[in-house]
Amino acid sequence: MGAISFAQEGNEEEEIEGSTSEKQTARERKGLGERRDAAKKEEEQEKPPISDYKIITFENDTTFVDTTLTIQKDYNFNYLRKDDFGLMPLNNVGQAYNSLVKTEEADHMLPLFGARARHFNFIEAEDVTYYHVPTPLTELYFKTTFEQGQQLDALIAINTSPRLNLSIAYKGVRSLGKYQHALASTGNFRSTANYSTKNERYKVRTHFVAQDLLNEEYGGLSATSSTTSASSGVEEYLGLGQAADNRDDFEDRSSIQVNFTDAESTLLGKRFYLDHSYAIIKSTDSSDTSLSLGHVLDLTDKSFTFNQTTANDLFGTSYEDSELSNKVALEDFSNKMYVAYTNPWIGTISLHASNSNYNYGYNTILRQVDEEGNEINITNRIKGDAYAAGGSYVNNYKGFLLSVDGSAILAGDIEGNYLNAGAGYDLNDKYGASISIHSNSVLPNYNFLLHQSDYVSYNWQNFNNEEAQNNFTNIETQKIKLHLKAKNIAAIDASYTTIKNHTYFTKSSDSITTPLQYGENVNLLKVKLSQNLDFGFIGLDNTIMYQNVSEGDEVYNVPEIVTRNSLYYKDYWFKSALYLQTGVTFKYYSQYTADGYDPVLSEFYVQSAEEQTYFENNAQRFGGFPQFDIFFNAKIRQTRIYFKVENFGEAFQQNTEFSAPGYAPRDAVIRFGLVWNFFL
Repeated sequence: MGAISFAQEGNEEEEIEGSTSEKQTARERKGLGERRDAAKKEEEQEKPPISDYKIITFENDTTFVDTTLTIQKDYNFNYLRKDDFGLMPLNNVGQAYNSLVKTEEADHMLPLFGARARHFNFIEAEDVTYYHVPTPLTELYFKTTFEQGQQLDALIAINTSPRLNLSIAYKGVRSLGKYQHALASTGNFRSTANYSTKNERYKVRTHFVAQDLLNEEYGGLSATSSTTSASSGVEEYLGLGQAADNRDDFEDRSSIQVNFTDAESTLLGKRFYLDHSYAIIKSTDSSDTSLSLGHVLDLTDKSFTFNQTTANDLFGTSYEDSELSNKVALEDFSNKMYVAYTNPWIGTISLHASNSNYNYGYNTILRQVDEEGNEINITNRIKGDAYAAGGSYVNNYKGFLLSVDGSAILAGDIEGNYLNAGAGYDLNDKYGASISIHSNSVLPNYNFLLHQSDYVSYNWQNFNNEEAQNNFTNIETQKIKLHLKAKNIAAIDASYTTIKNHTYFTKSSDSITTPLQYGENVNLLKVKLSQNLDFGFIGLDNTIMYQNVSEGDEVYNVPEIVTRNSLYYKDYWFKSALYLQTGVTFKYYSQYTADGYDPVLSEFYVQSAEEQTYFENNAQRFGGFPQFDIFFNAKIRQTRIYFKVENFGEAFQQNTEFSAPGYAPRDAVIRFGLVWNFFL
């Protein structure tokens, strides 16, 4: 008798060899894998596209979260979280920057708060962004600093409904620095809300920001023992009575003598901002016409404090020998009402009226006696109200863009106005051109007008002072700008600026920083070329700026040439799991008379003729030397990893340059960090 057997083709269960329990386990694994694949497939189908994670700027422009890795992302990976082209850091992370490229015009009519050297990392209302996200979004930024400390910027944005989106973020930096008493410790907290009703007639954008920026001040590297026998650059300026063959003593930067180690400055700020509007006529699918009524409230408090344990002769005589403390505060409360009308043929027309209540100053009135025995009174407050009105017009039709906006103070104790007008045409996404004019009239910053200090010579009043011979008047700026773009070729920005009554700090005959106003015009020409060339695996990015000060170069110091060029390799590796970007960045700016830094004011000043001669004799170089950065960047999913060797050339020779009088630039250093986005 033959044995009869049955077989069923394609029956995987009977094809599994082994015991019954092994077969059961295999079936469970197979089922679990199928369920995981199905869940993953369903998740991928339901996951919103990245374009749904929107970022809304102050000007109401909308972009979306960008997780790509480009050369521009490498430029933005720094303490400021934005491109720092044209800025030269003094030394430590969180310290000030010497501006190689200065900003001339601004759309404001009230004076700005002083201590501008501390404002590079200060988040203004225009810097805050709002979010509209379908699911929670998180971004983590981390980067190493110098010696002890780290940088961290963490943000989370969520929505309780499609109509209400919230965000909270904190950027903290702590860096000990290479030199004595150079600690930087800063914190920027920000929270936002973005809301609209179901019918989208009522919309609200609001934010709260609190900031604490502390810097230890050391007054620059000590020059009290400088010798002509030392080598050039940092070593000669330091001197310290050591011969040129003892350069090894300078390798430990923390042991180098500085001017003082008992001072610090702190900039504090809080702001509540609210922008809400109601659409009286709402645009619909059948009509793009809308009419909105809106209100903007801005409540800003700022204060700046300079503390020093013992008075220092660098700043002249003082009222107190110890425990010096200078504190100034500003309260600015403004309201603006506006109405905006939009029509597809006419464009957008907006009219506004505003009131600003400002209160700047100190808690004491200062009475001084001059050399002739006359009493000089220095007030403690600049306060009042400013009532302004203005409007704007924007129309974009078939590539043609026309825009005008302006405002002027109509009543109050101060005068100010600004006007911007521009026209342009975009042939397509690749080619376009525009021309614009800018005009601004505003009083100098508050610390030019009024300043009090425990240092005798740092007290002045240049506004509403009947005893002063020359009260400062408005700075008047006119600028014409041309922009040309040709994608994949280059973009060119050219501008010509005239500044009347340019106001600046400089050193007096007794080496004390003092404010002055220039009696003639400053004329400035700028031409900037931006170019990003792609040759497959190789990329070349060039940014070159030419600056020429035809009049007023003795009070307006900038280098003639500033350039940054990056040559890099880019490609996908490991079956496209990793995107690699590696190359070298070349930086250079031509030699010029750099502005100095004053820690009492936290401001940059124009070097005096005597000071320029001194630093030239001590071979301090400001510009005229190349810098090289080598970078290795990678992207894995939504994570961008950055690894950089900064100032690579300084690793093979002594640092012989300066970023400001008495302040050495950064030495060669290896730094790394990452930016990581989570889409939950």
